Amino acid sequence: MSEILSTVTASATRRVIGVAMMAGLGGFMIFLALEPEGHAFALRLGLVVFGVAVLVLAEKMRRATALRLELTDAVLRDSTGRVLASVDEIEAVDRGMFALKPSNGFMLKLTTARGATWMPGLYWRLGRRVGVGGVTTPGQTKFMSEMLTAMMVERREDDDTAG
Repeated sequence: MSEILSTVTASATRRVIGVAMMAGLGGFMIFLALEPEGHAFALRLGLVVFGVAVLVLAEKMRRATALRLELTDAVLRDSTGRVLASVDEIEAVDRGMFALKPSNGFMLKLTTARGATWMPGLYWRLGRRVGVGGVTTPGQTKFMSEMLTAMMVERREDDDTAG
């Protein structure tokens, strides 16, 4: 098993605030639907469906943010063992201000497409893109992105000297 070089966890305060806001929104939608005065049935039904969906999403976020991301010399994975990306297939790391990335995080561009997955508040992967961040600790995500950048530079230098 490879040594873990860097980890990213959810910030406890951001996790609580994020999940509470989602749960509050879902509860408020259901409350509006159950109000005795005057909404049409279709609107009430829509509010209940939306409220339940947001509550389910809040629970998914609660479970997802209990995990952590781990960077080894070979892969970026979550604490369940799901591999987000192999270090060899990372083409670029983008943590710039205008990057399409999660809050407090960074974006990876991969050489090959992988299946879609989403852990709200922690990471998402869609095709050749992986976004890491959300309710994560900014210092940890910055350190991990710098480690990945350094690993990519080292890999390119090894490829240049070998070829």
